[in-house]
Amino acid sequence: MKTVLVASSKGGVGKTTVATHLAAHAALSGHNTVLIDADPQGSSMRWAGRRSPMQSAVLALDGSRRARRAWQSIPADTDQVVVDGAAGAMGRDLETWLDEADAVVVPVLPSTLDLDATVPFLNTLVEHPRVRDGRLPVGLVANRLRPWTNTSQRALDAITQWPYPTVAQLRDSQAYVVLVGLGKSLFDYQSRKAREHQEDWRPLLRWLER
Repeated sequence: MKTVLVASSKGGVGKTTVATHLAAHAALSGHNTVLIDADPQGSSMRWAGRRSPMQSAVLALDGSRRARRAWQSIPADTDQVVVDGAAGAMGRDLETWLDEADAVVVPVLPSTLDLDATVPFLNTLVEHPRVRDGRLPVGLVANRLRPWTNTSQRALDAITQWPYPTVAQLRDSQAYVVLVGLGKSLFDYQSRKAREHQEDWRPLLRWLER
């Protein structure tokens, strides 16, 4: 069983978008997939509920109150677990998930405010011994990029100076908002436009498969 934690202390950076897309991709690949929603807002839970009639449904568990109990509730035949971490949580608040995860994915938005808010969060992650000694890899996802703008280019330049690799660059698109509301993902579609956006995810998926 492989476990991916999607986390950031900054709200609104796209944690749920990343977590639900990773869960959908795993389910569409034929894996028994569990999505643990550790955020009290419950957005991932609602997404999974809308997806439940589909053949590639994802089992959702509420991890917002008792993290350890949610972890112990995972079915034995589960292949993939994705944890949507709570907004505002720092490293010490994520200890249960950091103890169990195989990788941590941190979405980052291309703005000075978001970059500044992410640095303290990353500093608390490295306090966990598995992150500190390299057993638990951390990857950054530059999210909602507009590659043609100077703002996005400057943000990418800044992110690449951080001690963790940038494992994906996701272009800005309103499609993500619509898809999450439908319980779907880009991976549920094979149109030319959908495939173009799917390519943005390939580096992240390859990094997670290591």
